[in-house]
Amino acid sequence: MAVKIRLQRAGTNKKPFYRIVAVDERKKRDGKFVEQLGRYQPIVDGEQFIINEEKLFRWLGNGAQPTHTIKQLLKKRGVWQKFKSKK
Repeated sequence: MAVKIRLQRAGTNKKPFYRIVAVDERKKRDGKFVEQLGRYQPIVDGEQFIINEEKLFRWLGNGAQPTHTIKQLLKKRGVWQKFKSKK
């Protein structure tokens, strides 16, 4: 089973929020996931990106691949550099 770390859309029309999840890459975008790692709320003011770094690093260490969007969000917040420096 190949695991991806990707966004899962939730919310209503024009008011989306996203869960950051570890999921089997063969599953649908909004289908069943293995574990929830955080959330991303692009519309709200304040804290938009919340992630459990411990869970994220465990999944990345086990070979999970982040999607392009997740990788860009992690780089923007400095989390990707933390992971690379821990290797």
